[in-house]
Amino acid sequence: MLSYETLHEIDVHIRAAATSPAGRALARGRALVAILAAALCIGAMVAGPAAAHDAALNAARPAMQSETLNRVTAPASDDARQIFDWVIRTGDNRGMPFVIVDKKQTTVRVFDARGRLLGATAALLGLALGDDSAPGIGGRKLADIRPQERTTPAGRFVASLGRDLGRQDILWVDYDTAFALHRVLATNSREHRLERLSTAAPVEHRITFGCINVPAEFYDRIVQPAFTGTSGVVYVLPEVKTISKVFFSSAA
Repeated sequence: MLSYETLHEIDVHIRAAATSPAGRALARGRALVAILAAALCIGAMVAGPAAAHDAALNAARPAMQSETLNRVTAPASDDARQIFDWVIRTGDNRGMPFVIVDKKQTTVRVFDARGRLLGATAALLGLALGDDSAPGIGGRKLADIRPQERTTPAGRFVASLGRDLGRQDILWVDYDTAFALHRVLATNSREHRLERLSTAAPVEHRITFGCINVPAEFYDRIVQPAFTGTSGVVYVLPEVKTISKVFFSSAA
């Protein structure tokens, strides 16, 4: 019998697949195929100027080393600090809360609109190394997604809370590719997700189809309140490409 975690993660994929007319027509059939095949997790921009104040920057920098839920003991990486400084200096978050996901450290840090750290945690990420989503992955059957395609994409995403077919609330990072941040659901004992999350080795945190899994307590206390009633920006740091190529190049 499939676990609730399995059904939840299939729902995330199927909902994104059903955004087009063709996808809606095939969604029910794909649901059955997906359930029989496998289940892991494959897991709009708000314009307007926002001031970046030196006071907010100075207050937020020491907070980066103060991990509020004792889930992360290592300080933020140089890449994470570089993105944080850039966001505050340029106001790139457009007055919205923001998240920095460090794939090398497998950590998630959530900030309010002014750059104050709300909380930090270890996270589970995509099984495969890589900074891009496979073409058309949001509309593909789970059985067709190869292990090397199970990546957590890097980049800047405008995210908002939603639901996986009305069951559980999640943070949609990129709806079209079924890329979401949500609670880790540990009912599938064979995957040992909670045990993986508690280890200090980032390699043990690579298990999902691409989605970002965080502790349920962290999602409930930090992520959900931060994004309630507003969108926000999720910055996913690269692990193969450079920071400059992903965030600062003209293509980005």
